[in-house]
Amino acid sequence: MKRIILLLLILIISTVALAQSVTFINPLGPTTIPIAPIMKGVITGNATINVKLWQSSDEAIAMIAAKQADFAVLPVTLGAILYSKGIKISLLGVYEWNVFYLVVSNNATFTGWKSLVGKAIYTPEGRGQTVDILMRYMMAQDGVMPDKDVKIYYLQPQEIVALFRSGKIDYAALPEPFVTMAISGGYGKIALDFQKAWGEEMHLPARIPIAGLFVMDNFAQLHPQTVTDVEQTFEKSIDWMNQNIDQALELSKSYLAIPIPILKESMQRTSFYYVPVSQCKADVETFLSKLNELYPEGMPSVPGEGFYGD
Repeated sequence: MKRIILLLLILIISTVALAQSVTFINPLGPTTIPIAPIMKGVITGNATINVKLWQSSDEAIAMIAAKQADFAVLPVTLGAILYSKGIKISLLGVYEWNVFYLVVSNNATFTGWKSLVGKAIYTPEGRGQTVDILMRYMMAQDGVMPDKDVKIYYLQPQEIVALFRSGKIDYAALPEPFVTMAISGGYGKIALDFQKAWGEEMHLPARIPIAGLFVMDNFAQLHPQTVTDVEQTFEKSIDWMNQNIDQALELSKSYLAIPIPILKESMQRTSFYYVPVSQCKADVETFLSKLNELYPEGMPSVPGEGFYGD
């Protein structure tokens, strides 16, 4: 009898520690490419990873609030904001590092932020998104007052690309692949690499912790082995993508309404590689601290130790 009870206890503990299936939410867009090998079954792990794609931060937040996600790929800034609002979520690692650039039309020049005084620049979505905060920080460091000296307008990225290519706007701060979409065919040029500029300013590598892998704390407490398995599987998927870029683009084309040649060119300026939080914590802390210093409305507080899943 004791032996049967012991075996049952071992079975229960094993079941709790290793979940057989998990829900993994991921943005619909270029960040679909690194996870496409998992979605198409090319890369697998011990746990079945069911990927759900979200199209807006509001949708992602709703899924997390409704407990419809065990794991989530999110902008690091969004994860930090959710944590500050009491959502029990932890950062496991960062995997998107280079994606933001300033593009300039052939009729305009950029020699520093002071050269934009009296002009306008367009950027996606709304105030407080990552490249918007980066711009504001860099303008302020150069003695330029955002909104007063330089007008900043917000539109959907596809609309910015259309206006840029039609010659109606001269300056845009965009993520890839919209950078490539804007300038392909000789319609403009890249004037600034935000990652390089940030690295020079902060005396850090030329990279920004843009998006990361998060886990819900209650799931991590119940299934620590599954967390390790999913994290390893996610990293393998990213590695496979980097080693097989053409195949990865083919796998992801059914999800993305962007021509493969555009995506392939944009990948030359986009860096996806997984770094566990234990190895990039300083990057994240510096980034979030600066955002909090510059734009406390958008980044009201800097997360404490509980934010980091190491």
